[in-house]
Amino acid sequence: MQYRPVRFPTGEVRATMAALANVSKEKLIRLVNRHIRGDWGDTCMADQKANEQAIRDGDRILSWYQISGKIRILIITEADRSATTIMLADEY
Repeated sequence: MQYRPVRFPTGEVRATMAALANVSKEKLIRLVNRHIRGDWGDTCMADQKANEQAIRDGDRILSWYQISGKIRILIITEADRSATTIMLADEY
């Protein structure tokens, strides 16, 4: 795996109870690490482009990661970079 530098700060990292109940903390940490390095996971091309623009302009950044057939994780970093939230897709 090629190393990518951190592209933006996370602020406080939070996870919902449902995300913590369905995915290990270690896996969630790996997903946040992918997110802050610009690996947007299963995010569509339009949202990937929006994320790249958001890094430059200071807007909200979001990534989707399909964990299994039933579990999809969403990670959102707020525009002001004060917080990053991890949740199940159906909680959004």
